[in-house]
Amino acid sequence: MTARLHRRNLVVIAAAGLLGCGVVASAALGQLPIGPAEVVGSIARGVGIPNAWAPAEPLIEQTLWQIRFPRVAMSLLVGALLAVAGAVMQAIFANPLAEPGVVGVSSGAAVGAAAAITFGLTLFGPWSIAVCAFVGGLIATLVVYAAARSQGRTESITLILTGIAVNAFAGAALALLMFAGDSASREQIVFWQLGSMNGSRWNEVAVVATVGLVGLAVAIVLARRYDLLALGDRTAAHLGVRVEALRIGSIVIVALLTGVAVAFVGIIAFAGLVVPHIVRMLLGPAHRALLVVSAVGGAVVLVFADLLARTLVTSADLPIGILTSLVGGPFFFWLIRRQRRRAGGWA
Repeated sequence: MTARLHRRNLVVIAAAGLLGCGVVASAALGQLPIGPAEVVGSIARGVGIPNAWAPAEPLIEQTLWQIRFPRVAMSLLVGALLAVAGAVMQAIFANPLAEPGVVGVSSGAAVGAAAAITFGLTLFGPWSIAVCAFVGGLIATLVVYAAARSQGRTESITLILTGIAVNAFAGAALALLMFAGDSASREQIVFWQLGSMNGSRWNEVAVVATVGLVGLAVAIVLARRYDLLALGDRTAAHLGVRVEALRIGSIVIVALLTGVAVAFVGIIAFAGLVVPHIVRMLLGPAHRALLVVSAVGGAVVLVFADLLARTLVTSADLPIGILTSLVGGPFFFWLIRRQRRRAGGWA
């Protein structure tokens, strides 16, 4: 137990250190280079701590607070929410292949958001896009749940095939919405399909933070029940867990986290697959630590991915979804082969 606690502390410290370095580097690097000390000084001054490091030039302050800090904050939040959504999906499906992007939940949420853009839906005011994304993600998650569950278990092949079908349908729906909308909506829909943190604003960050942190808190509260669910449906039920109610409630949480994550930045694949799996290998299956560290790990992955998207090609802003897919695709292939070897065939 002591060794496990020591490892957990080391992982948390390493993740926190990487997160701090990623935040400073992402805010400092760009077409207008800013010193790391100025970044730290600007943050300190922003929270009311006077210091001599804060930049004196108004242009640097405006660049940090109007462009880079909102983008960094959005990267942190989206990465954390997608990683937690992936961990929750893996818990309720008892399957490490489950992930919002792989099984089509992200695509469903993007369709909902694209419909709101194309048809100009404003029923919920500034929350309209996020609400429509949530509804789209919820519908996709329910479809996946209904198709993949059979006789109290989740079949891996059915899960993957359902994800392929949902993603194909969502892709067709996005294409149809592109033809139905004007040029401005087409550009936004293309943006959904590729994913990017470009153009993030503080009001959008506030929406993602408000909705996402509520979902994250509920997931952490349910962590103990996820531990019991890992023992099997029958055992969990004998220990007082309302299994189906837990699954349905968790589906809503996944749709909430995924919907608000993609509502403003588009589809970012594999973040919810890679991070929880690596954290599980490092810390074990206890879900309270898994969810918290996955949130930090997801934030780390997305902030560095966004940094690469901005700096990898000079004077260009690559879609972040391309970078996460380049890493996540091979990881997913390795994970499928690993699962197949363990099961002696498809589960």
